[in-house]
Amino acid sequence: MFKGLTERLATGLAVAALSAGVAHAGADRLYYERSLMLAADARCGLFAPTVRAALDVSAHQARGAALRAGTAEPALAATRSRAVRRAGSTDCASDDLTTAAARVRDGFAGWLRTARMTFPGERQDWTADRSRYARDAWRLSQTGRFRGAPVTFGRVLSADGEQGLAAVVSFPGRPRPYGARVVMRDPGRARQPWIVQASLAPLPPANARRAYWASSSEAAPTTLLSAGRAQGELWRFPDAAAEAIADLDPRERFTVEFLFRDDSIMRVHFEAGDYAAARAFLALGEI
Repeated sequence: MFKGLTERLATGLAVAALSAGVAHAGADRLYYERSLMLAADARCGLFAPTVRAALDVSAHQARGAALRAGTAEPALAATRSRAVRRAGSTDCASDDLTTAAARVRDGFAGWLRTARMTFPGERQDWTADRSRYARDAWRLSQTGRFRGAPVTFGRVLSADGEQGLAAVVSFPGRPRPYGARVVMRDPGRARQPWIVQASLAPLPPANARRAYWASSSEAAPTTLLSAGRAQGELWRFPDAAAEAIADLDPRERFTVEFLFRDDSIMRVHFEAGDYAAARAFLALGEI
C-alpha cells in the first residue's frame, strides 16, 4: 500500500514540496502524499511535533500549488478524504508505513534547521524568517508600493517578543493618513474565490468585501523600514485579519488601504499566495 509512496519519498520529499517547481512535480499527488502521512501520524503517532509541523507546511504548499495549477477546491477536499481513508485502513506497524515515516524524518531533518524561506507566488512572494532577534524584525513579509511610497505587510516581531500583523509605510512628503484597513473577499457574501487578471479588478464588488481596521499606529522602528528609508509608520491589525488571509485562495489578492482626510484612499495590493504555509513554517519556532 505504501510501497510506491516510500520509493518517492526516498527522492527527497521535503525538497520537492518546498520549491518553486512544486506545481510541475504533480501538485495533486504531492498533496495526497502529505495528507496521507499527516493522517497516518494523527492515527499512529509517527512524528515528533517539529516534523509534523514541517510536514504540515509542505501540505499547505502542495495545496496552494494544486490550486494554482487549476485543481478545484472540491477535488482537493476529495483528495484529502481519500488520503485519510487510506491512512485509516493501514496497520500502524506495517513495514511500508514505518519506512515511509523514516523517509519523511530524513527528508525534513536538514530543512528543520532552515531559518529563512521564500514562498513564491504568482506575482508577489512571502518571506518568512525564524531567526532569533532581540530587536524589532519582520517574521513574515510581502512588499508592495504605491508610486513613491513603499509598503511592507506581514507579521512583526517586536523587541519585547510580541508578534502581530502589521503594515509599515513610508510616505514621501504627503499628508499622513488617519486610518488604515485590510480589505478582502468576504466568504459569507461571495463563496467562490475572486480570481481575475492583475490588471482587472483585484477585489470583488464592494458588497462582497470585508475590512479589518488597524487598531493602532506609531512611528516604525528603523529595522522595519524599506531600504533607503529613514522614517515610516507602523500600523497594527487584529489577529482576525491574519486568519482571514490564511483562508483565502492562494490566487486571490487583498489590499491594504490608507485613508486621508481629503477623502482620498491609497490602495496597495498584495497576494494571499502561500501565506498559510509560511505561517506554518514560523510555527516551527525560532532557531
